[in-house]
Amino acid sequence: MSTPAPGTAATGARPSVIQLAIKEKAALYAAYMPMFADGGVFIPTAKDYKLGDDVYVLLSLPEDTQRYPVAGKVAWITPARAAGNRTQGVGVKFPADEKTKLLKQKIESILGAHLNSDRPTQTI
Repeated sequence: MSTPAPGTAATGARPSVIQLAIKEKAALYAAYMPMFADGGVFIPTAKDYKLGDDVYVLLSLPEDTQRYPVAGKVAWITPARAAGNRTQGVGVKFPADEKTKLLKQKIESILGAHLNSDRPTQTI
């Protein structure tokens, strides 16, 4: 008998696994969601998700060969044909744990002064 992954229902439902490789600082700026206290990332996808869905993200950052596993939750949805030609996808909120806190700090150090930019992102 197998034990469900943390954050999943015992019904056997498994979170989606999404690989997201961000290759440039501008793309990281557009995807990062600092409005979540623990950070988050926007993932372009045509797959249907609901708010609160568990997702497992394997995140790659610019100029970094490491992949960062994140067990997050869908906290933002941009539907198909959204106003302003926004990219369809979901915002995944990072969990409040030590490993993800370090990832948030790494992302924010990569972005540096770009965090305070007025340039639009994929979410706001």
